[in-house]
Amino acid sequence: MSLKLLTTAIVTITAMTSISKSSAGADFGDDVAFLKKHTDPIVLSDKAGQAKVALVPAWQGRVMTSTTNGDAGPSFGWINRELIASKKILPHMNAFGGEDRFWMGPEGGQFSIFFEKGKKFVFDDWQTPAIFDTEPFKVLRKADDKAVFGAEFSLTNYSGTVFNVGVEREVRLLAPETAWEKLGVKAAKDVSLVAYVSDNKITNKGKEPWKKETGLLSVWILGMFNPSPSTTIVVPIKAGPESELGKKVTSDYFGEVPPDRLVVRDDVVFLRADGQYRSKIGIGPKRSRAILGSYDADSRVLTIVQFNQPKGVTDYVNSLWKLQ
Repeated sequence: MSLKLLTTAIVTITAMTSISKSSAGADFGDDVAFLKKHTDPIVLSDKAGQAKVALVPAWQGRVMTSTTNGDAGPSFGWINRELIASKKILPHMNAFGGEDRFWMGPEGGQFSIFFEKGKKFVFDDWQTPAIFDTEPFKVLRKADDKAVFGAEFSLTNYSGTVFNVGVEREVRLLAPETAWEKLGVKAAKDVSLVAYVSDNKITNKGKEPWKKETGLLSVWILGMFNPSPSTTIVVPIKAGPESELGKKVTSDYFGEVPPDRLVVRDDVVFLRADGQYRSKIGIGPKRSRAILGSYDADSRVLTIVQFNQPKGVTDYVNSLWKLQ
């Protein structure tokens, strides 16, 4: 079994009970060789050369993929080979792929950084800022098991507020014992593990303070993993009445998710992840347990993501495409 972990504190843990290739069929060495043809990846590795993570500075220092078993091991990240090889730059966004990529929000609403003032909240007017789409981050420091990236840029939100932003992003491998400790369980036998932390910080580089009344910014970490017909996303939630905790899940970002793809229970949400349907769900801060994951039953791959969630803070970015 192999396992994978990350933090933004986001911790991602991927585990497998037997060594097999990912659902996409590529191994880690194949994916790294492909990336080297088109960009300049950085590969982090443990001393044994088994747990590895491939990063690309040209795409904001994102984690493109990882493995538990060296170059011949399964490659867990989804990589859009067709788009990368084409060298095309698409409108709206470029989905190069990657397990852990840095974005920012809000996406929608009067403080959106994806829509210009006066534009409609429709896909034709939606535009990902280039700084976290096609522009590179600088490599500030690197070692065998860690790399630090940085960038400075400005953003203007829908209401006209200008933000001068500094970003520092560190990605580092975690030792297996640290990963198991973060999970709060004893190390399991016959499990191979890759664990890494993505630590992302944004800083106000301007002279004016950022205020809620004129819009704030959020760190938004996204992951793209290999889908399969046997993969299910599992999101534990806090049980309780909606009058106290709010709705269990928001599922109408792109229209309601069909019931055969989304199952909502009192304390858990299940979402099909076969890559055949565009959908998105959101969990409010009063329901969130700061952990989620997915399991691919065919490849026996378990991925767990943990993230830092300050206690008592219930303000959050809901990313709905409308004025709020």
